[in-house]
Amino acid sequence: MSSAPSPIDVRPESGAASPTSGGNPEGECTDNQNGINVSVNEHKYQEAKSYMLQTSTNTGLNLYDHLADMLSSILSKRPGNIVDSFEELSKKLKRERAKASEDYIYDRPVKPNEIEHAEVEATLFKASDEEMESAMDDEDAQSPVPNIIELGAHFQAAGLSISTEELYRIYFALKSLAEKQPLQIVRFWGKILGLEKNYIVAEGEYREGEEEEDEDENAEEDKEEDENPDEGDEEGEDDDLPKSTYKPQPLIPKEEKGSGANKRTYFVCNDPGREWVKLPPVTPAQIGVARQIKKYFTGRLDAPVVSYPAFPGNEMNYLRAQIARISAGAQISPLGYYQFDEEEEEEEGEARENFIENPEFEGVSARELCDPSLGNWVHHVQHILPQGRCTWFNPSQKGDEEFEDEEDEDEKEEPDEPEPEVGPPLLTPISEDAEINSIPPWSIKLSHKFAREIAVAVIRSNLWPGAVAVAKDKMFENLYIGWGHKYSAENYSPPPPPPVVAEYLSGPDITEVDDPTVEEEAALRAAQQEALEEEGGEELEEEEDDD
Repeated sequence: MSSAPSPIDVRPESGAASPTSGGNPEGECTDNQNGINVSVNEHKYQEAKSYMLQTSTNTGLNLYDHLADMLSSILSKRPGNIVDSFEELSKKLKRERAKASEDYIYDRPVKPNEIEHAEVEATLFKASDEEMESAMDDEDAQSPVPNIIELGAHFQAAGLSISTEELYRIYFALKSLAEKQPLQIVRFWGKILGLEKNYIVAEGEYREGEEEEDEDENAEEDKEEDENPDEGDEEGEDDDLPKSTYKPQPLIPKEEKGSGANKRTYFVCNDPGREWVKLPPVTPAQIGVARQIKKYFTGRLDAPVVSYPAFPGNEMNYLRAQIARISAGAQISPLGYYQFDEEEEEEEGEARENFIENPEFEGVSARELCDPSLGNWVHHVQHILPQGRCTWFNPSQKGDEEFEDEEDEDEKEEPDEPEPEVGPPLLTPISEDAEINSIPPWSIKLSHKFAREIAVAVIRSNLWPGAVAVAKDKMFENLYIGWGHKYSAENYSPPPPPPVVAEYLSGPDITEVDDPTVEEEAALRAAQQEALEEEGGEELEEEEDDD
């Protein structure tokens, strides 16, 4: 068994001169043996000190500095029974060294999401003295925001997962929107779920003549015109080059504001209290592509929509297209609540677009609204045609300029007029809706089986899962909470790419031939030279005959 190493003694041997003593100014040992011992002890001391200075990979401390701090603390405070509290003092010093800097803790705090949301939503419940006074004065005035708190109780009874607290926040957010925008009517349309954030959607209708024009929409229209320059500027250039005979499909114009799919204006935000963003009008091209793709929303309006076919716009436009489709297919009301205006003249060949509330409507009981025949419910939003518009647009009609250009051209056979698209008119009963692979388009029930006196009729759309309508007597409301996807009996499959373009017709102009050999080229040159000489001789003979 090996003996323990002897402790390091760096003190000089007895009788040896100190390196700093005046007897030896050079600092050298006079005795050779003592000099050897001092050098050995000095080496051991340096080796032990270097070992103690090794830094810990876990804490970044070293034993040498730790012991020095402990001894300094002990000698300065001189506690009693230090041998018993030595370990506690060591732990205390380590904890003090491990503390983070105060600058990081207090100057750069990380707020939880709950606190951030609370600070945003706190703005909904703050009102100035002027707003409080105006609210007291306008108590009798009709608010453009309906009482969604009362309606929320019916939707909760219908099974929709929306809490009363959230309804209160949405209600105050809608009031804030109505104060900032000149809206005649504003209602909670619903919530579209997203992968990162959700969209809270508000549906509004401006007061007559008070809607502001969007500069972004005008800029987009100008951009489309710039992308289609006049063809007349290119006629004088490269006349010899072949011109393409391809004619693109005519652009179907979007419907004007206040009509068709753009009858109402929609605003969205991610959380109540955040800024409302106005969605742009929807175009037929966007609705047409939205019918062919299925994309989840991210919650970011500027996110690109990567799909095939390519969607003409970003997520903001895709969201607007889906809102238009859901409204057209799932917004319903009790029969008789709306009626057509008798003073409005019905034009031949055009369906009616406007209706008014029926002042003589007496209401329909919840039991009658739950009739399985579905004859007491009607669509009050116009159907969107396959063209992407609610009113059909004739793509073959031409303007005055096009007629003037055709007068100079030869008469050609005019193509057949396209057959106008026709859809179900407004206020059509939902009983005429088509089934989805033997699945009824609507499911209807009472909200309460036993307390029928307080029950409301609940009808759900099977075509647009998440669309629900509740009604009782003279009250009804629609709400959508879902992913914004239409039901499909089969799994979604992207449309195939278009067929490959046919090859150019073969002919002598484009047929490849073998290159001639050197002998064939020489024979061709000789034949051409001989032909030239013969032509020259014939010309000379003709000149002599003339003389």
